[in-house]
Amino acid sequence: MTNDTTAHVTTLANGLRIVSQHMSHLETVSLGVWVAAGARHETKAQHGLSHLLEHMAFKGTASRSAQRIAEEIEEVGGELNAATGLDMTSYYARVLKGDEPIALDILADILLNSTFSPDELDKERDVILQEIAGAQDSPEDLGFDLLQVTAFPDQAVGRPILGTKASVAGLQADDLRHYLSSRYHPNAMVVSAAGAINHEKLVRHVEALFGRLSPGVSEKETTAQYTGGVSASKKPFEQSHVLIGYPSAAYVDSDYFAAQVFSGLFGGGMSSRLFQEIREKRGLCYAIYSTVWGLRDTGMLAVHAATGPDMVDPLVRVVADELASLADRGPSSAELQRSKAQLKAGLLMALESSSVHAEQMARQLLTHDRLIPAQDLVAKVNAVGVDDMRRYAEKLASAKPTVTVVGSGGASLAQAEGAARILEPRPVSSIAMVPAGA
Repeated sequence: MTNDTTAHVTTLANGLRIVSQHMSHLETVSLGVWVAAGARHETKAQHGLSHLLEHMAFKGTASRSAQRIAEEIEEVGGELNAATGLDMTSYYARVLKGDEPIALDILADILLNSTFSPDELDKERDVILQEIAGAQDSPEDLGFDLLQVTAFPDQAVGRPILGTKASVAGLQADDLRHYLSSRYHPNAMVVSAAGAINHEKLVRHVEALFGRLSPGVSEKETTAQYTGGVSASKKPFEQSHVLIGYPSAAYVDSDYFAAQVFSGLFGGGMSSRLFQEIREKRGLCYAIYSTVWGLRDTGMLAVHAATGPDMVDPLVRVVADELASLADRGPSSAELQRSKAQLKAGLLMALESSSVHAEQMARQLLTHDRLIPAQDLVAKVNAVGVDDMRRYAEKLASAKPTVTVVGSGGASLAQAEGAARILEPRPVSSIAMVPAGA
């Protein structure tokens, strides 16, 4: 097979999928293993386990110590890392062309042969407890954790990925082994690579390392249910951090790209509605932004701003007014085009990175069971119109918001409750709703 620029997918007999794309201008390879197992798949007793498992994967195998794992990848100038999300966990490396067999061997070893020694487990618990403490010291991290648990109460989707001090302290090596055996099945895993890679060679290496892994069936994930509500932290900070969340489109919904475009024009950049009205015209905060994410079955749009305690209500009123304006009249054509241009540029620029390319291919296979060409993504963005923005804004304005305030000490809860009253859902208008998944 010639090294062309087409993405290639091969499925092994046990169900594990291998995807790669050759990028002829690169002399390096980004590759890794993506697993459809994340924080949302944990029981309450397992809270924080996915993240702990990711940490423990680097702490020693039957044939490599933690130090040897680090030394072996760095001896070839490579990098090795991992990340835990709500719906998946990734273990990945970047190496020079020709060194991908070394990276793959290490990745397979840490996934299949980790020993989870008690000493290393105790040390890593302490490391994660420090990580949790650091998040509690960050008003933005603390605020987003509170926003998530308030939007999705009593659900794994709503719990912080890191876990809590109590939950992490209770996790043992047997819990890690059980989670591996119940969730890390070949049909829930993708090996993805991008850069100076040959697909046939990649398949041979992966089959030799993972081909004997037994097929299995993972437990079905529980459907997330957005609830919304009000929360606050009494912990004082220098500023009051206001976070506002709304239910949004799932990753597979027809409105997903409308949500991305809307977030861009609402609060995605310096030309956005919220930045111009709240920061530039009124000086109610230094920075404000919106962000949106989606899983297979749910999503959320969130607004975050840090402001003075006496400016919380005025700031929230502007957010409510701008949302109502977009629901009633939609954005201008210029606003819409700017946001679409930013989104398309971000998509295409990101794909120039081999690491992003490998991750996107893996995520698409795990979520959609197929690859989505970049031109199709761009076409979906181009198809978003003013009426789509108006309908999406109407959905937000008529939904129960989630409001969190952090930083105002004892006044935080009252401020959050006041903000929720300002943002009370407006009656659903006659604007036609686009059903999820349509």
